[in-house]
Amino acid sequence: MNFFRKSASKVLALGIFSLLLTIGASSVSAKEVTVGAKNFTEQYVVGEMMALLLENGGYDVSKKMGTGSSITRTALTSGQIDIYAEYTGTAWPLYLKHDEKVGDPKELYEKVKAEDLERNGIVWLDRSKINNTFALAIRKGDAEKLGTSISELTEYNNSHPEEIIFGIGSEFNERPDGIPGIIETYGIELTTGQRKLMDIGLTFEAIDRGQIDVAMAYPTDGKLVKFDLLVLEDDKKFFPAYNLCVTVRKEFLDANPDVVEILAPISELDNETMQELNYKVDAVGLPADVVAREYLEEKGLI
Repeated sequence: MNFFRKSASKVLALGIFSLLLTIGASSVSAKEVTVGAKNFTEQYVVGEMMALLLENGGYDVSKKMGTGSSITRTALTSGQIDIYAEYTGTAWPLYLKHDEKVGDPKELYEKVKAEDLERNGIVWLDRSKINNTFALAIRKGDAEKLGTSISELTEYNNSHPEEIIFGIGSEFNERPDGIPGIIETYGIELTTGQRKLMDIGLTFEAIDRGQIDVAMAYPTDGKLVKFDLLVLEDDKKFFPAYNLCVTVRKEFLDANPDVVEILAPISELDNETMQELNYKVDAVGLPADVVAREYLEEKGLI
């Protein structure tokens, strides 16, 4: 009887020991990451994509999303988050404090990548095809009259004084990479009466109602699809590049180098794809995490 009791006790002890080893190994191997995102649709969708890809790659993911640009950036540099998606055109003037314009998108990316790593320990992963810069949009039905490029719009506008009304944000009306720069680069003649200042979110409804003819926009905005608008070609390459890239703390990446491969699909996103995904959130009303999951599953990425 004692023999069986001792044997059973040994088996039980071995079982408990094995279980503890398994739990210990799991806790040691568990990889934790905190993903951030700014407070607009595109950021939510891309943030959810990154979270899903990392979960699929074996990470325990926490999310801190919905903060402003500067707050999100500070969260990264201070270690409150490990990863978020940023734009080259935002980092160059805002975080790295440069005034000079870098016209070539690849050159801008390389400069931002090198300087942010050296100064702040932030790694920029591969540049995506998303370039969410400023843009001017018109109704597609007006393209025959106004043209399909800013140069063609300028030609029509200057030969039809004060006919065309622009819907623009107050900041865009004053900043050098906004209306003042467009006037200087393209030679477009705009009176104060042609500039209708409004919140950027209202320009789409205003152009749809015929209250304005040209709307300030962003190329990946889903409302461009909803309101059937055409983004005019920036044929003189005036607007700075705003390529979306995954940014990661170097300390975190050194400890978790597999993140580069796991998040590689983000660099394959382009304006057309992002516009469609944003449309599903803004116009159709689907949650960002649902849109992100559907896209990744459709592509066979999770």
